[in-house]
Amino acid sequence: MLKFKADIRAVAYMIIISIMFYYFWTIGYDKLVSFDIPTIVLYVIYGFFAVSVSVMTHNHCHINIWNHKYLNMFTDWWLTVFYGVPVFTWIPTHNRNHHKYNNKEGDSSLTYRHTEENNLLSLLSYPSVSGFHQLTMSVIPYMKELKKKDKTLYYQNWLQVFILAAWIIGFLILDWKKAILFVILPQQLSGFMVFVFNYVQHVHADEESRWNHSRNFMGVNLFLFNNGYHTIHHDKAFLHWSQAPAEHEKIKANIDPDLIEPSFFWYVIRTHVLSLFVPSWRSHNRRKARIEAQGKPFPPTTLAQN
Repeated sequence: MLKFKADIRAVAYMIIISIMFYYFWTIGYDKLVSFDIPTIVLYVIYGFFAVSVSVMTHNHCHINIWNHKYLNMFTDWWLTVFYGVPVFTWIPTHNRNHHKYNNKEGDSSLTYRHTEENNLLSLLSYPSVSGFHQLTMSVIPYMKELKKKDKTLYYQNWLQVFILAAWIIGFLILDWKKAILFVILPQQLSGFMVFVFNYVQHVHADEESRWNHSRNFMGVNLFLFNNGYHTIHHDKAFLHWSQAPAEHEKIKANIDPDLIEPSFFWYVIRTHVLSLFVPSWRSHNRRKARIEAQGKPFPPTTLAQN
């Protein structure tokens, strides 16, 4: 029933996350608030799996996991409640918009909409700025379009919204303290980190370049479904995640070496914290270099302030 055998890993993640959620909700809370060390470690692992949900959501929206319609619909619902955002929102914001513009003007997830800097403040502010513009520029127009052209899909999308709302409200009513720890905080972490991933993969790259439009992170691939192979993902958007390493090797020589980072965490720490004290670790702005090489002023003034 799986389209690709490699997605047994995604199914395993779904089972593990569901079991961990059940454990925390039923018996883990008291241990966690009493600072039981093994339970705290398990909660940190639960946080990692929360981040993985956003990656699985991304992959599922490019290539559905199953060959069966209703299994895919169930997966949509499962991802929605653990990701904290209706899965359908990836279609207008990511598939139809980000992959079309790839951080060029018109992309609702632009990394340079309000600043050309790449520092800790721009990193932390990006999720809210990008989230607002993705909602207003992509999601709302998409739903208006569906209301006119595809009522069935329109109502299926609204069902995801209702399921998510019922999930959150229901658990808040059952026990608001547990709901904050085991429902809302993991959802927020999942959503926040997917914005962070998009930001660091594109900020200060050259959106006009054939190969240097994205930054690649090798260290996250083993546990996060090859999410670090970002150049090849834009080159072949509907390539299955399990095929990314082999395809990346075919184009690797075309990518500037400093856009292939061995570690996501070292990049963030080096670029957004330590660079305050070590100027040589500050981000090289390829976008700026290209614009100035063309004899144009930087920053440009053509970007619509919307």
